[in-house]
Amino acid sequence: MVFISVVIPTYNRQPILEKCLRAMEQQQFPDPTPVAGYEIIVVDDGSTDGTVAWLTAETAQFPHVRLVQQDHQGPAAARNLGVHRAQGDYIVFIDSDLVVLPDFLQCHAATLVEGQARLGQRVFTYGRVINTCNFDDPTSEPYKVTDFSQAYFATGNVAIAKHWLLQAGLFDTQFTLYGWEDLELGVRLKQLGLTLIKCPDAVGYHWHPPFSLAQVPKLIDQEIQRGRMGVLFYQKHPTWDVRLMIQMTWLHRVLWGVLTLGGQLNEKTLAPLLQWLIDRGKPQLALEVARIFLNWYNVQGVYAAYAEQQRG
Repeated sequence: MVFISVVIPTYNRQPILEKCLRAMEQQQFPDPTPVAGYEIIVVDDGSTDGTVAWLTAETAQFPHVRLVQQDHQGPAAARNLGVHRAQGDYIVFIDSDLVVLPDFLQCHAATLVEGQARLGQRVFTYGRVINTCNFDDPTSEPYKVTDFSQAYFATGNVAIAKHWLLQAGLFDTQFTLYGWEDLELGVRLKQLGLTLIKCPDAVGYHWHPPFSLAQVPKLIDQEIQRGRMGVLFYQKHPTWDVRLMIQMTWLHRVLWGVLTLGGQLNEKTLAPLLQWLIDRGKPQLALEVARIFLNWYNVQGVYAAYAEQQRG
């Protein structure tokens, strides 16, 4: 029997957090079940949108929720705090913009128990994440090819024994900007010999607003931040695998250089096409097109940060 602590860091996401928590409160378990019980630890990372006041006022509607607060320090520190406060022997990480199905925890727990019986204790499970911009009915979104992930350890939908996280050293809080803190922890978990077991029946629907041109500056900034954090990732683990992950190879530089015509296909030159797709109800396709220049910014950010690090 396992007791599960669901750790959810959040920052200024109150509307979608409400959907996330209501879905988590509706978990169902058949008889017999390996789940002895569960708690939901919401770690508020210094929100300024009224999240804490709202959740405090609605305590009765969320009996499994425990609210923990910290000053704004980023998701790595928030998840670490959640793990330290967790009462469960098993941790499930999800993001606060993820809406799950009623059998979500049951699927993770059953797959963990089966995996431990077959492979031993050094296992964890990774569920399926489906991206959607449908706020009213996020779980109606079908699975798409673009939802496929090869990540070894990503905190959008993962279940793992708490003691492995503690033994690996938890998340590195040096990752203060966007990206890589979960995959970097994944490298350390792999060094401990943990095996990933895919759990596609544990489905989470990752909501994000429909793509618009107004989002482009923020997305570009995130890619530049991801480049800087990628270099930190490589400093900690200077391997070819990490170079591939952070796109710091000649192949990526050539690939995205060619696809953007040396940067000529960018947020300005592609804006008319992106808006045309958005106007025709295809914001997701527009976002995929935008990833051409977004990846170029990421690669440029990686090499700029690496050059800066070499000079320093």
